[in-house]
Amino acid sequence: MALLAAQMYTLRNQCKTVPELAEACKRVKAMGYDGVQLSGVVEVAGDEMRKILDDTGLVCAATHISLDSMENNTAAVIERHQKMGCKYTAIGGYFPKENWTLELWEGFIAKYNTIAAKFAGSGVKIGYHNHSHEFSPAGGVRPMDLLMQRLDPENTWIEIDTYWVQHGGADPVEYIRKAAGRMPCVHFKDMTITPQRNHKMTEIGDGNLNWPGIIEACRYAGVQWYIVERDDGDLDPFDSLARSCYNLREKMGL
Repeated sequence: MALLAAQMYTLRNQCKTVPELAEACKRVKAMGYDGVQLSGVVEVAGDEMRKILDDTGLVCAATHISLDSMENNTAAVIERHQKMGCKYTAIGGYFPKENWTLELWEGFIAKYNTIAAKFAGSGVKIGYHNHSHEFSPAGGVRPMDLLMQRLDPENTWIEIDTYWVQHGGADPVEYIRKAAGRMPCVHFKDMTITPQRNHKMTEIGDGNLNWPGIIEACRYAGVQWYIVERDDGDLDPFDSLARSCYNLREKMGL
């Protein structure tokens, strides 16, 4: 059975205090999830978070933290993740405000590789989570392709987000397969379309993404954690996570 995690960013408005986070973890476990990704929720000390996880029978599959924390508070980040028993963290993306150039992205990649080297040997590895802007060409090159080619494969990992790849006009299956061997965690989001032809996030299995192909590609790529997220939508966030988990477990056999 695949390991499913809930991206707690989905529940960010329900996890603004430690008691709220602990209660949310209990509810997530009851839905059928094996773990969580911590992002956008109340900050909790590593040992306290580990107790919450142990009490609920969950694992911290990964986190999202800021680039600044990675670069300037490396030792503290490593210590917190070690206490939580979490091996993976990532930034939620690079969102440059400067002119959109190839050199800009090359500079970011060089910087990120330098930061990643600071984590080497710690048992904690940093990764990159995509949105759709990485598929807008810079100097004739997709930044996403550049990231996958030039981020140090020994010290970094790739967190493909299925919705945002599709939103960028690319194929999630192709990019998951490209990340084979360096993608321990993947973000599962589904996409539908409104009558007004606007892209819209929806629960896994309720949209139009190619889930048989995506799941097969994840197995090929060696993904350990399938992380369910919904940034926004029509359902209550708890109901959204529950429905996605049900569809993945019952309809897709995970």
